[in-house]
Amino acid sequence: MIKLRFDDVSQQIIEPEVIADMKRYIQLNKEYKDLQPIVDAYNAYKTVCDNIDESNEILETEDDDEMKEMARMELDEAIPKKAEMEEVIKVLLIPKDPEDSKNAVVEIRAGAGGDEASIFAGDLYRMYTRYCESKKWRTELVDVTHGTAGGYKEIVMNVSGEDVYGTMKYESGVHRVQRVPQTETQGRVHTSAASVVVLPEAEEFDVQISEKDIKKETYCSSGPGGQSVNTTYSAVRLTHIPSGVVAQCQDQKSQIKNHAKALQVLRSRIFEIELAKRNEEIAGKRKTMVSTGDRSAKIRTYNYPQGRVTDHRIGLTLYSLNDIVNGDIHKIIEELTVAENAERLKEGNDD
Repeated sequence: MIKLRFDDVSQQIIEPEVIADMKRYIQLNKEYKDLQPIVDAYNAYKTVCDNIDESNEILETEDDDEMKEMARMELDEAIPKKAEMEEVIKVLLIPKDPEDSKNAVVEIRAGAGGDEASIFAGDLYRMYTRYCESKKWRTELVDVTHGTAGGYKEIVMNVSGEDVYGTMKYESGVHRVQRVPQTETQGRVHTSAASVVVLPEAEEFDVQISEKDIKKETYCSSGPGGQSVNTTYSAVRLTHIPSGVVAQCQDQKSQIKNHAKALQVLRSRIFEIELAKRNEEIAGKRKTMVSTGDRSAKIRTYNYPQGRVTDHRIGLTLYSLNDIVNGDIHKIIEELTVAENAERLKEGNDD
């Protein structure tokens, strides 16, 4: 069925009438990209199965000892590979979250801890931007409120690339830091916090917003940025009147560009409200939640005196804090993904 659907989609995306319908073309192109790894894995698996059948046939029918030995060597290699590939295909067949392939809006806010919390929010921002660089993803600032002693009270950025939301969604929640602040004179370790929210970037056809439902305000940008940024009414704040959701952007000198970016964030925040309702339903069926848990939950601790980072959701502790805060969070996200997939596989088996 999957192979037939893949062949059908492959044909459709080159048809002129589909290419002319942008919404349909984007949806089919996404489906093509989602199906291709499964089809590639199936083709490779079929080749291994054919090799096993061929080797078994040689052992049953061939009299030549050398041919039989070659067949046995082929089986010794192919049988374990077949089992490995079956596990890979099981994971690939887990239904994907339709939002996983989307770009993301990442919001970082200082929490408890005063100036140290703002500095920590800045550390998280640097960690994520470096991680995005390693993934060849593009980051774009939307809104910034600077801390009084460095870092940020709040910072919002767009991240675009391949499967951004599906990767970054695991970062939503409260991050804690335990260290001696620069302002601490007696060398005591303090605990501060910052919250991270990762939203799937909503497309226009995901969320329809009427202009009459939006209240627009303009104001002068604050913080670093030069004379033209700070003295013109280029910053934009948008309020969605029916829901009360607010988004703003002051990063660009152009009011038009700020309006477009603020609208993008507004759309994503409204989209997340509906997404949260769906996730609550999913959460009711699961014992633990890796990617769709309560965003107010403490998910990770960065302990500087011990040089360790602990992700509390899966009990993972790594003693490579310096590498992690410099963007090397691949191992953590990989382990979270494995845990999520194992949970979803178990769900499928239970059903």
